[in-house]
Amino acid sequence: MSDRVQSAERFGKVAVLMGGRSAEREISLQSGTAVLNALQQRGVDAQAVDTGDRDFVRQLSEGAFARAFNALHGRGGEDGVVQGLLQGLGIPCTGSGVLGSALAMDKLRTKQLWEGVNLPTPAFVLLRDDTDLHAAVEQLGFPMMLKPSHEGSSIGMTRVEHEGDLQQAWQLAGQYDREVLAERWVEGAEYTTAIVDDTLLPLIRLETPRVFYDYEAKYEADSTCYHCPCGLPPEQEAALQHLSKQAFDAVGASGWGRVDLFVDSSDHPWLIEVNTVPGMTDHSLVPMAAAEFGWSFDELVWRILETSMVTVD
Repeated sequence: MSDRVQSAERFGKVAVLMGGRSAEREISLQSGTAVLNALQQRGVDAQAVDTGDRDFVRQLSEGAFARAFNALHGRGGEDGVVQGLLQGLGIPCTGSGVLGSALAMDKLRTKQLWEGVNLPTPAFVLLRDDTDLHAAVEQLGFPMMLKPSHEGSSIGMTRVEHEGDLQQAWQLAGQYDREVLAERWVEGAEYTTAIVDDTLLPLIRLETPRVFYDYEAKYEADSTCYHCPCGLPPEQEAALQHLSKQAFDAVGASGWGRVDLFVDSSDHPWLIEVNTVPGMTDHSLVPMAAAEFGWSFDELVWRILETSMVTVD
C-alpha cells in the first residue's frame, strides 16, 4: 500500500508527462491537462512535460522534479520505455514499472502469460502471413476480433464476421503493428475493473450500439452507456474484481490501472487486457468508477500520485 500523503508540499515538484508521439497523443494531452489542473487545484507544484518535444529528456533531467505523474498513453509512455528512462534519472513515477508496463502493453504476451497461470482469456492466433489467416478461421471461427498487439484505445481493431473481410482487417491492424492478433469473439456483457493501489473500484458495464466499444464509442459518441453500479449481484461483482486483480498482478502491474473483461451468456468471465495508464478524460472509465466509490476527480488524481511514493522495479 502506498504512503498516504497529507500535504501537497511532500510531493515536491511533479512532472505531468503527456502527449508523446504515439497514435494516442491527442487523448494523452486531454488526460494530462485534466491531471495537471487537478493537481494544481490541490496545491501541488505540477508542471506539464510533453514527451513529444525533442528536448523532454533535458527538461526532466534539469527540472529538479521530485516525481512524475505519467499520463502518457500508448507506445513510448505505457510500454516501459519512459519508465526505464525515469528509473535511470532517479525520478519516481506513478503506476507500473518497466516490466509490468512492457508486458501489459503487449497483448500477445499478456494472453500467453494468463494462459500459463490458468487465467481465462479468449482463444487467439498470431497472424504473421496468409497461412495464419486460414488457421484463425479454423481455430476461432466467426466472428473474431483482429487487433494490433501493441496499441490502445481500440486503434486498428476490427470485428470480422466473414472470411472475405479478414484480409482487409489484417492489413488495417498491420499498419500499426508487425504483430497482429486474431481473438475469438465473446458474446456477452463487457466490464472493466479500475484498480488504485489496493482499492478495487466498482465495476462498470459498458454498452454501445456500435459493433464494439471502439475509438468513437470511447471518446466521441454520446450513445455509449456506462452502468455503474454494474447491476451484478454483489458476490459476482466481487468475484470479477478478484479475478481482475489476479490478472493485474500476473503481468507485474502495480500502482493503478484497469482490467477489461467480458462475461458470456453462461456467466463465464474472459479477460481481455490490462491498461496501466488508463484515460483520464471526461469520457474515461476510472474517474467514473471513482465517483461511484465516493472519490472526486481531484481525490482520484491525488491517490494515483501517492503511488509514486512506492519504489517499483
